[in-house]
Amino acid sequence: MLTLHNIAYTHPNKTLLFSNIGFTVNTHNKIALIGNNGSGKSTLLGICAGRLQPSAGQLTLDSQPYYVPQIFGQYNHLTVAQALGVEEKLNALEAILNGDVTENNFAIVDNDWTIEDRCLHALNQWQLGSLSLTQKLATLSGGQKTKVFLAGISIYEPQLILLDEPSNHLDTEARQLLYNFIQTTSSTLLVVSHDRQLLNLLDKVYQLNKTGITMYGGNYDFYAEQKQLENNALNQHLQSAEKALRKAKEKQRETVQRQQKLDARGKNKQEKAGVARIMMNTLRNSAENSTAKIKNAHAEKIGSISQSLQELRLSLPDIDRMKIHFDNPALHTGKILFKATGINFGYGNQPLWPQNLTLEIASGERIALKGPNGSGKTTLIKILLQVLEPQTGTVYRAHNKPVYIDQDYSLINHQLTVYQQALQFNHTALQEHEIKINLTRFLFAQTDWDKPCSALSGGERMRLVLCCLAIGHQWPDIIFMDEPTNNLDIQNIEILTAAIHEYKGTLIIVSHDEYFLNQTNIQRVIQL
Repeated sequence: MLTLHNIAYTHPNKTLLFSNIGFTVNTHNKIALIGNNGSGKSTLLGICAGRLQPSAGQLTLDSQPYYVPQIFGQYNHLTVAQALGVEEKLNALEAILNGDVTENNFAIVDNDWTIEDRCLHALNQWQLGSLSLTQKLATLSGGQKTKVFLAGISIYEPQLILLDEPSNHLDTEARQLLYNFIQTTSSTLLVVSHDRQLLNLLDKVYQLNKTGITMYGGNYDFYAEQKQLENNALNQHLQSAEKALRKAKEKQRETVQRQQKLDARGKNKQEKAGVARIMMNTLRNSAENSTAKIKNAHAEKIGSISQSLQELRLSLPDIDRMKIHFDNPALHTGKILFKATGINFGYGNQPLWPQNLTLEIASGERIALKGPNGSGKTTLIKILLQVLEPQTGTVYRAHNKPVYIDQDYSLINHQLTVYQQALQFNHTALQEHEIKINLTRFLFAQTDWDKPCSALSGGERMRLVLCCLAIGHQWPDIIFMDEPTNNLDIQNIEILTAAIHEYKGTLIIVSHDEYFLNQTNIQRVIQL
């Protein structure tokens, strides 16, 4: 169905993205392609789709793939029909129905007389029944744009489907439609995703890195178990190397001390025996050379072990190298933080919620705020944060220190460098070296300190936000998170999850990622 042999890709700036990529996707396979952000997953999928040309290697396809891209607004200038690649055929069909029965129009339609009905049926399947085929994608939400491309699967019924982060902008109901499709389709799938619930529906996991593909013969949970075994072995190897380094240093110290004692005894004997001064100097030089040789031999061994140890530490997953610690917030558990009574908000004359909302939130609660896209989750957060005031009803807000973390990590000022951003949260006058130690703990090496924040990936921005909160030594009483995993790869989602586990304050999360919510110990759901 799809075979890649020794595929490599080099950026236009001559930077190698990956090389030696080879794998086969057989008919009816359902394959997950995973890897850290920046590893080249979308590029590799673009090569498979014929959108990009590899720098080296060979690609073999048995059938034309259907490609569902990531949505970043790059299709806003297209209509729904253009995005689906059916505009010309629909125009020719309309012309024929209006009496323009030219040979060219018949050739374009190519006996596909049901194309319009199939398009409308496909849009309806993906909750887009109200859309016109002539509507511009610029007028649609991110989730609606994704569903337009997903609708194309029903129109073309392809044998091979390539999906690039298909659940990123979908709400819970739309995600369930996608999951149902993946479970029931007989088409061959190659899917790039960080949605672990989706990844568990696939048969195999292929992990991409710069030098190749590592294959795992099971779904995401199977992959995670295997990676844990690998990490356990790596940690044991690391501990053995640390033990060997300690022993080597101790052996060096003991050997040098023993040699120095022998040299001292020899010198005393020579002095008592009245050895001539010139001979004494020769013997002393010989002893010093012997000691230096012993030191060099041990130093070489220690250097070799230290180099191996450094390589092992660098190969640890980021989550194992990070040091995360949250102080407990000052508020006592159970204190009422928010009490909303009969509130509503409207854009125009239409109230956002069919029924006015009444709710309480207490200190220490971990709450998931759920609802379809457009149900007012972000509006409710803004009301609680006093960014907006309800148009009806009342809100009691206890004094508290909140932090709002959105999917773009907007707490980060893109005009600053990484170090300058950290300085903004230095409320307790930490010294420069203490700030840099904190940056290092959150995996920002010295080479990153002068990097502009605008150049950071989603995962790096997330880690910098956590680092800034740590530097401030003022952990918030309540953290609001609005789709925090949307732009993160799996590794950084795991880092964020570990941080949330450490945090003991009040947590309110808006997310359609059920796997993530299950791991964050959510205690209550507010459904809008």
